[in-house]
Amino acid sequence: MSASEDTVGARLLAWYDRHARTLPWRSPPGTPPPEPYRVWLSEVMLQQTTTAAVAPYFLRFVERWPTVEALAAAEDAEVMAAWAGLGYYSRARNLIAAARAVAERGGFPDTEAGLRELPGVGAYIAAAVAAIAFGRRAVVVDANVERVVARLFAIAEPVPQARKSIRERTDAITPDTRAGDFAQAMMDLGATVCTPRAPRCLVCPLSDACLARASGEPERYPVKPTKKAKPLRRGVALWIEREGNVWLVRREGRGMLGGMRALPDDGWSARADGSGAPAGEWRQAGMVRHGFTHFDLELRVLATTAAEEPLGPGEWWPIDRLDEAGLPTVFAKAAARALG
Repeated sequence: MSASEDTVGARLLAWYDRHARTLPWRSPPGTPPPEPYRVWLSEVMLQQTTTAAVAPYFLRFVERWPTVEALAAAEDAEVMAAWAGLGYYSRARNLIAAARAVAERGGFPDTEAGLRELPGVGAYIAAAVAAIAFGRRAVVVDANVERVVARLFAIAEPVPQARKSIRERTDAITPDTRAGDFAQAMMDLGATVCTPRAPRCLVCPLSDACLARASGEPERYPVKPTKKAKPLRRGVALWIEREGNVWLVRREGRGMLGGMRALPDDGWSARADGSGAPAGEWRQAGMVRHGFTHFDLELRVLATTAAEEPLGPGEWWPIDRLDEAGLPTVFAKAAARALG
Protein backbone atom coordinates (compact mmCIF):
# COMPACT_ATOMS: atom_id res chain seq x y z
CA MET A 1 0.00 0.00 0.00
CA SER A 2 1.10 3.56 -0.62
CA ALA A 3 0.03 4.51 2.87
CA SER A 4 0.93 2.48 5.95
CA GLU A 5 -1.77 0.60 7.80
CA ASP A 6 -1.14 2.89 10.77
CA THR A 7 -2.17 5.98 8.80
CA VAL A 8 -5.35 4.53 7.31
CA GLY A 9 -7.25 4.96 10.58
CA ALA A 10 -6.09 8.54 11.09
CA ARG A 11 -6.98 9.56 7.54
CA LEU A 12 -10.36 7.91 7.68
CA LEU A 13 -11.23 9.50 11.04
CA ALA A 14 -10.28 12.94 9.71
CA TRP A 15 -12.60 12.32 6.75
CA TYR A 16 -15.38 11.13 9.09
CA ASP A 17 -15.11 14.25 11.23
CA ARG A 18 -16.07 16.28 8.14
CA HIS A 19 -18.45 13.91 6.34
CA ALA A 20 -20.23 11.77 8.95
CA ARG A 21 -23.81 10.95 8.03
CA THR A 22 -26.53 12.25 10.33
CA LEU A 23 -28.55 9.24 11.48
CA PRO A 24 -31.15 9.09 14.28
CA TRP A 25 -29.24 6.45 16.26
CA ARG A 26 -25.85 8.18 16.09
CA SER A 27 -23.96 10.78 18.05
CA PRO A 28 -21.92 13.24 15.94
CA PRO A 29 -18.12 12.87 15.97
CA GLY A 30 -16.53 14.36 19.09
CA THR A 31 -19.66 14.03 21.25
CA PRO A 32 -20.51 11.43 23.93
CA PRO A 33 -21.55 8.05 22.51
CA PRO A 34 -25.21 7.17 22.06
CA GLU A 35 -27.04 5.00 24.57
CA PRO A 36 -26.35 1.27 24.14
CA TYR A 37 -30.09 0.69 23.66
CA ARG A 38 -30.17 2.91 20.56
CA VAL A 39 -27.03 1.35 19.08
CA TRP A 40 -28.25 -2.20 19.68
CA LEU A 41 -31.77 -1.51 18.39
CA SER A 42 -30.47 0.14 15.21
CA GLU A 43 -27.96 -2.62 14.51
CA VAL A 44 -30.61 -5.33 14.88
CA MET A 45 -32.89 -3.43 12.50
CA LEU A 46 -30.10 -2.75 10.00
CA GLN A 47 -29.27 -6.43 9.46
CA GLN A 48 -29.93 -7.04 5.75
CA THR A 49 -32.04 -3.85 5.64
CA THR A 50 -31.19 -0.41 4.27
CA THR A 51 -30.68 2.72 6.35
CA ALA A 52 -33.52 4.45 4.51
CA ALA A 53 -35.94 1.63 5.35
CA VAL A 54 -34.84 1.39 8.99
CA ALA A 55 -34.89 5.08 9.99
CA PRO A 56 -38.70 5.52 10.30
CA TYR A 57 -39.07 2.19 12.13
CA PHE A 58 -36.30 3.14 14.55
CA LEU A 59 -37.91 6.49 15.32
CA ARG A 60 -41.31 4.88 15.92
CA PHE A 61 -39.77 2.25 18.20
CA VAL A 62 -37.86 4.70 20.40
CA GLU A 63 -40.88 6.98 20.62
CA ARG A 64 -43.10 4.11 21.73
CA TRP A 65 -40.46 2.26 23.80
CA PRO A 66 -37.81 4.86 24.76
CA THR A 67 -35.79 2.48 26.95
CA VAL A 68 -34.83 -1.17 26.84
CA GLU A 69 -36.93 -1.68 29.99
CA ALA A 70 -40.01 -0.30 28.20
CA LEU A 71 -39.39 -2.63 25.27
CA ALA A 72 -38.91 -5.57 27.62
CA ALA A 73 -42.31 -4.89 29.20
CA ALA A 74 -44.14 -4.69 25.87
CA GLU A 75 -46.51 -7.40 24.65
CA ASP A 76 -44.97 -9.69 22.04
CA ALA A 77 -47.84 -9.03 19.64
CA GLU A 78 -47.37 -5.25 19.88
CA VAL A 79 -43.67 -5.48 19.03
CA MET A 80 -44.25 -7.91 16.17
CA ALA A 81 -46.94 -5.64 14.73
CA ALA A 82 -44.65 -2.60 15.00
CA TRP A 83 -41.92 -4.59 13.21
CA ALA A 84 -44.21 -5.58 10.32
CA GLY A 85 -42.71 -4.64 6.97
CA LEU A 86 -39.07 -4.82 8.08
CA GLY A 87 -38.87 -8.54 7.29
CA TYR A 88 -36.64 -11.24 8.78
CA TYR A 89 -39.06 -11.60 11.68
CA SER A 90 -36.80 -13.82 13.76
CA ARG A 91 -34.94 -10.56 14.47
CA ALA A 92 -38.03 -9.17 16.20
CA ARG A 93 -38.48 -12.29 18.31
CA ASN A 94 -34.82 -12.13 19.35
CA LEU A 95 -35.20 -8.40 20.01
CA ILE A 96 -37.92 -9.06 22.57
CA ALA A 97 -35.94 -11.87 24.22
CA ALA A 98 -32.75 -9.81 24.38
CA ALA A 99 -34.55 -6.75 25.79
CA ARG A 100 -35.93 -8.89 28.60
CA ALA A 101 -32.51 -10.40 29.28
CA VAL A 102 -30.95 -6.92 29.49
CA ALA A 103 -33.73 -5.61 31.74
CA GLU A 104 -33.34 -8.61 34.03
CA ARG A 105 -29.60 -8.11 34.41
CA GLY A 106 -29.97 -4.34 34.93
CA GLY A 107 -28.28 -3.06 31.78
CA PHE A 108 -26.31 -3.96 28.68
CA PRO A 109 -23.04 -5.87 29.00
CA ASP A 110 -20.16 -3.60 27.95
CA THR A 111 -17.93 -6.26 26.36
CA GLU A 112 -18.19 -8.26 23.15
CA ALA A 113 -18.23 -11.53 25.11
CA GLY A 114 -21.05 -10.33 27.35
CA LEU A 115 -23.07 -8.97 24.44
CA ARG A 116 -22.73 -12.26 22.55
CA GLU A 117 -24.70 -13.93 25.34
CA LEU A 118 -27.85 -11.96 24.42
CA PRO A 119 -30.39 -13.64 22.11
CA GLY A 120 -29.84 -12.76 18.46
CA VAL A 121 -26.55 -10.95 19.07
CA GLY A 122 -23.80 -12.38 16.88
CA ALA A 123 -20.21 -11.33 16.30
CA TYR A 124 -21.04 -8.25 14.22
CA ILE A 125 -23.68 -6.69 16.51
CA ALA A 126 -21.60 -7.44 19.62
CA ALA A 127 -18.57 -5.71 18.09
CA ALA A 128 -20.62 -2.74 16.87
CA VAL A 129 -22.29 -2.11 20.25
CA ALA A 130 -19.02 -2.61 22.15
CA ALA A 131 -17.19 -0.14 19.90
CA ILE A 132 -19.88 2.50 19.29
CA ALA A 133 -21.66 2.54 22.66
CA PHE A 134 -18.81 1.61 25.01
CA GLY A 135 -15.67 2.74 23.19
CA ARG A 136 -14.13 -0.72 23.20
CA ARG A 137 -11.63 -1.59 20.51
CA ALA A 138 -13.54 -4.09 18.38
CA VAL A 139 -13.33 -5.29 14.80
CA VAL A 140 -16.62 -4.32 13.17
CA VAL A 141 -17.27 -5.82 9.73
CA ASP A 142 -20.59 -5.31 7.97
CA ALA A 143 -21.25 -5.48 4.21
CA ASN A 144 -19.96 -1.93 3.67
CA VAL A 145 -16.76 -2.57 5.65
CA GLU A 146 -16.30 -5.87 3.85
CA ARG A 147 -16.38 -4.09 0.49
CA VAL A 148 -14.02 -1.29 1.55
CA VAL A 149 -11.42 -3.66 2.98
CA ALA A 150 -11.64 -6.14 0.09
CA ARG A 151 -10.92 -3.27 -2.30
CA LEU A 152 -8.31 -1.58 -0.15
CA PHE A 153 -6.22 -4.75 -0.08
CA ALA A 154 -7.46 -6.26 -3.40
CA ILE A 155 -8.45 -9.51 -1.70
CA ALA A 156 -9.02 -11.84 -4.63
CA GLU A 157 -10.41 -14.79 -2.69
CA PRO A 158 -14.19 -15.03 -3.20
CA VAL A 159 -16.68 -14.32 -0.44
CA PRO A 160 -17.52 -16.02 1.90
CA GLN A 161 -14.10 -17.72 2.01
CA ALA A 162 -12.45 -14.27 2.01
CA ARG A 163 -14.12 -13.17 5.25
CA LYS A 164 -11.32 -14.46 7.45
CA SER A 165 -8.76 -12.40 5.47
CA ILE A 166 -11.06 -9.38 5.45
CA ARG A 167 -11.48 -9.54 9.22
CA GLU A 168 -7.71 -9.85 9.74
CA ARG A 169 -7.06 -6.82 7.53
CA THR A 170 -9.80 -4.83 9.28
CA ASP A 171 -8.21 -5.70 12.61
CA ALA A 172 -4.84 -4.46 11.33
CA ILE A 173 -6.19 -0.99 10.45
CA THR A 174 -8.57 -0.53 13.43
CA PRO A 175 -7.09 2.08 15.79
CA ASP A 176 -6.87 1.61 19.54
CA THR A 177 -8.81 4.83 20.15
CA ARG A 178 -12.08 6.05 18.62
CA ALA A 179 -12.91 2.50 17.52
CA GLY A 180 -16.62 3.36 17.36
CA ASP A 181 -16.04 6.37 15.13
CA PHE A 182 -13.68 4.32 12.97
CA ALA A 183 -16.31 1.59 12.51
CA GLN A 184 -18.94 4.17 11.55
CA ALA A 185 -16.46 5.91 9.25
CA MET A 186 -15.88 2.63 7.41
CA MET A 187 -19.63 2.10 7.13
CA ASP A 188 -20.13 5.63 5.78
CA LEU A 189 -17.27 5.29 3.30
CA GLY A 190 -18.82 2.10 1.93
CA ALA A 191 -22.33 3.55 1.83
CA THR A 192 -21.50 6.89 0.19
CA VAL A 193 -18.14 6.60 -1.62
CA CYS A 194 -16.95 3.01 -2.00
CA THR A 195 -20.32 1.90 -3.37
CA PRO A 196 -20.98 -1.48 -5.02
CA ARG A 197 -21.23 0.12 -8.46
CA ALA A 198 -19.49 3.24 -9.75
CA PRO A 199 -17.35 3.88 -6.64
CA ARG A 200 -16.36 7.55 -6.27
CA CYS A 201 -12.63 6.92 -6.07
CA LEU A 202 -11.71 10.55 -6.83
CA VAL A 203 -13.17 11.73 -3.49
CA CYS A 204 -12.09 8.73 -1.40
CA PRO A 205 -9.64 9.61 1.41
CA LEU A 206 -7.91 6.24 0.91
CA SER A 207 -7.75 6.23 -2.89
CA ASP A 208 -3.96 6.45 -3.16
CA ALA A 209 -3.65 3.46 -0.82
CA CYS A 210 -6.29 1.31 -2.54
CA LEU A 211 -4.91 -1.67 -4.43
CA ALA A 212 -8.22 -2.30 -6.22
CA ARG A 213 -8.16 1.21 -7.63
CA ALA A 214 -4.55 0.75 -8.67
CA SER A 215 -5.58 -2.39 -10.55
CA GLY A 216 -8.11 -0.37 -12.55
CA GLU A 217 -10.97 -2.69 -11.54
CA PRO A 218 -12.30 -1.57 -8.15
CA GLU A 219 -15.79 -2.97 -8.86
CA ARG A 220 -14.31 -6.45 -9.19
CA TYR A 221 -13.97 -6.59 -5.39
CA PRO A 222 -15.20 -8.20 -3.24
CA VAL A 223 -15.19 -11.25 -5.48
CA LYS A 224 -18.54 -13.01 -5.27
CA PRO A 225 -19.51 -16.51 -6.40
CA THR A 226 -22.17 -16.96 -9.07
CA LYS A 227 -25.63 -16.63 -7.58
CA LYS A 228 -27.86 -19.69 -7.65
CA ALA A 229 -31.42 -19.19 -8.85
CA LYS A 230 -33.89 -19.23 -5.96
CA PRO A 231 -36.64 -21.86 -6.06
CA LEU A 232 -40.22 -20.71 -6.59
CA ARG A 233 -43.02 -21.74 -4.25
CA ARG A 234 -46.70 -21.22 -4.95
CA GLY A 235 -49.57 -20.88 -2.54
CA VAL A 236 -53.01 -19.46 -1.82
CA ALA A 237 -54.01 -16.62 0.51
CA LEU A 238 -57.65 -16.21 1.57
CA TRP A 239 -59.51 -12.94 2.01
CA ILE A 240 -62.63 -13.69 4.10
CA GLU A 241 -64.80 -10.62 4.63
CA ARG A 242 -67.91 -9.94 6.71
CA GLU A 243 -69.62 -6.67 7.64
CA GLY A 244 -66.55 -4.48 7.11
CA ASN A 245 -64.14 -6.91 8.80
CA VAL A 246 -61.60 -9.42 7.50
CA TRP A 247 -60.69 -12.73 9.15
CA LEU A 248 -57.07 -12.79 10.37
CA VAL A 249 -55.15 -15.64 11.95
CA ARG A 250 -52.03 -15.68 14.12
CA ARG A 251 -49.16 -17.67 12.63
CA GLU A 252 -47.39 -20.18 14.84
CA GLY A 253 -44.68 -18.67 17.04
CA ARG A 254 -41.86 -20.56 15.35
CA GLY A 255 -41.00 -20.70 11.69
CA MET A 256 -41.63 -18.37 8.78
CA LEU A 257 -43.32 -15.11 9.90
CA GLY A 258 -43.92 -16.72 13.29
CA GLY A 259 -46.21 -14.88 15.71
CA MET A 260 -47.51 -12.47 13.08
CA ARG A 261 -51.11 -11.72 12.17
CA ALA A 262 -51.81 -12.88 8.62
CA LEU A 263 -54.47 -13.90 6.14
CA PRO A 264 -55.31 -17.60 6.21
CA ASP A 265 -53.33 -19.57 3.61
CA ASP A 266 -52.54 -23.07 2.40
CA GLY A 267 -49.08 -23.21 4.01
CA TRP A 268 -47.25 -22.63 0.70
CA SER A 269 -44.85 -25.46 1.33
CA ALA A 270 -42.23 -26.50 -1.19
CA ARG A 271 -44.67 -29.16 -2.41
CA ALA A 272 -47.69 -26.88 -2.88
CA ASP A 273 -48.54 -25.69 -6.38
CA GLY A 274 -51.00 -22.95 -5.40
CA SER A 275 -53.93 -24.66 -7.11
CA GLY A 276 -55.79 -25.78 -4.01
CA ALA A 277 -58.65 -23.84 -2.44
CA PRO A 278 -61.20 -24.71 0.26
CA ALA A 279 -64.77 -25.50 -0.64
CA GLY A 280 -67.09 -22.57 -1.26
CA GLU A 281 -67.57 -19.72 -3.67
CA TRP A 282 -64.38 -17.74 -4.17
CA ARG A 283 -63.50 -14.95 -6.56
CA GLN A 284 -60.04 -14.61 -8.03
CA ALA A 285 -58.52 -11.43 -6.58
CA GLY A 286 -55.17 -11.63 -8.34
CA MET A 287 -51.63 -12.80 -7.75
CA VAL A 288 -48.78 -11.39 -5.64
CA ARG A 289 -45.10 -12.24 -5.73
CA HIS A 290 -42.68 -11.81 -2.84
CA GLY A 291 -39.02 -12.65 -2.37
CA PHE A 292 -37.71 -14.34 0.77
CA THR A 293 -34.05 -15.06 1.49
CA HIS A 294 -34.05 -18.61 0.16
CA PHE A 295 -37.04 -18.72 -2.18
CA ASP A 296 -39.55 -16.65 -4.11
CA LEU A 297 -43.27 -16.98 -3.49
CA GLU A 298 -46.30 -16.57 -5.72
CA LEU A 299 -49.57 -16.28 -3.83
CA ARG A 300 -52.93 -16.61 -5.57
CA VAL A 301 -55.45 -14.46 -3.67
CA LEU A 302 -58.99 -15.81 -3.30
CA ALA A 303 -61.77 -13.73 -1.76
CA THR A 304 -65.21 -14.47 -0.36
CA THR A 305 -67.91 -13.02 1.87
CA ALA A 306 -68.52 -15.18 4.95
CA ALA A 307 -71.95 -15.98 6.33
CA GLU A 308 -70.53 -17.90 9.29
CA GLU A 309 -67.45 -17.82 11.52
CA PRO A 310 -64.52 -19.58 9.80
CA LEU A 311 -63.25 -22.75 11.41
CA GLY A 312 -60.19 -22.51 13.65
CA PRO A 313 -58.77 -19.70 15.81
CA GLY A 314 -58.69 -16.17 14.43
CA GLU A 315 -60.20 -12.71 14.81
CA TRP A 316 -62.32 -10.30 12.82
CA TRP A 317 -60.29 -7.19 12.09
CA PRO A 318 -61.81 -3.89 10.86
CA ILE A 319 -60.82 -3.39 7.24
CA ASP A 320 -60.56 0.38 7.71
CA ARG A 321 -57.90 -0.25 10.40
CA LEU A 322 -56.00 -2.96 8.55
CA ASP A 323 -52.80 -0.91 8.57
CA GLU A 324 -52.76 -1.33 12.37
CA ALA A 325 -52.78 -5.14 12.19
CA GLY A 326 -49.05 -5.35 11.44
CA LEU A 327 -49.39 -7.73 8.50
CA PRO A 328 -46.10 -8.99 7.03
CA THR A 329 -45.38 -7.48 3.63
CA VAL A 330 -46.45 -10.54 1.63
CA PHE A 331 -49.88 -10.54 3.28
CA ALA A 332 -50.18 -6.75 3.03
CA LYS A 333 -49.66 -7.22 -0.73
CA ALA A 334 -52.35 -9.92 -0.81
CA ALA A 335 -54.77 -7.69 1.12
CA ALA A 336 -54.15 -4.85 -1.34
CA ARG A 337 -55.01 -7.21 -4.19
CA ALA A 338 -58.26 -8.25 -2.51
CA LEU A 339 -59.22 -4.64 -1.78
CA GLY A 340 -58.18 -3.51 -5.25
